Amino acid sequence: MKIIHVPCLEDNYSYLIIDETSREAAVVDPVEPEKVLGVAKENGVNLKLVLTTHHHWDHAGGNDKIKQLVPGLKVYGGLVDNVRGCTDKLENGDKLSLGTDVSILSLHTPCHTKGHISYYVTSKEDKDLAVFTGDTLFVAGCGKFFEGTAEQMYQSLCVTLASLPKPTQVYCGHEYTVKNLQFALTVEPDNGKIAQKLSWAQHQRQEGLPTVPSTIEEELETNPFMRVDLPELQERVGCKSPVEALGEIRQRKDKWRG
Repeated sequence: MKIIHVPCLEDNYSYLIIDETSREAAVVDPVEPEKVLGVAKENGVNLKLVLTTHHHWDHAGGNDKIKQLVPGLKVYGGLVDNVRGCTDKLENGDKLSLGTDVSILSLHTPCHTKGHISYYVTSKEDKDLAVFTGDTLFVAGCGKFFEGTAEQMYQSLCVTLASLPKPTQVYCGHEYTVKNLQFALTVEPDNGKIAQKLSWAQHQRQEGLPTVPSTIEEELETNPFMRVDLPELQERVGCKSPVEALGEIRQRKDKWRG
């Protein structure tokens, strides 16, 4: 399995997922279809599936166009998310396959939108594990609670996604890492791993390189939204439960101007 970043718009990422045996590919959130198809052509792959994380235009806005450009393309999206151009609706636990070796598991991760789907992708051929988290989980952050509650985001982040194997690579929808880590330091100023990752992320961006992917293990060490089960973090933000702490940290982040 090979994964290729396709930077789109100002700070979005689309991703090509390639089954190297069959040369078949899926694309996550192809908001700029021509750009995505150019990368697919360069890599000699046959695009079969679109995996849409959620209905917002900067993720689903290219679906109609890419369907015109690639006849017969299947477009997947969450059952309750009303995704533009969707041909096949997914629920939690639905499974798809790509080519001969790649398996895709649909995980319902609501809050940012009601029907947000994260895609857990594994391959028979190698040990690579990946999850495409759209705007639910960012590197060191999480999406705004546009259509859900702190309880839902807790379930999505700290139950569903946190239960994936720790080496799972996290591919999110935006390049927000530097700002997220700067904010994370305001929540946990003594967390050396956050400071270390911030320094690395700033260097990556100066070199014009992505800070994605992260891993589930790194997120459990550096992402305040995934660390709310820790009593010391709850205490730092003046809360008595993980869900209350998650809501409080999100409110602080919404007001934070860096």
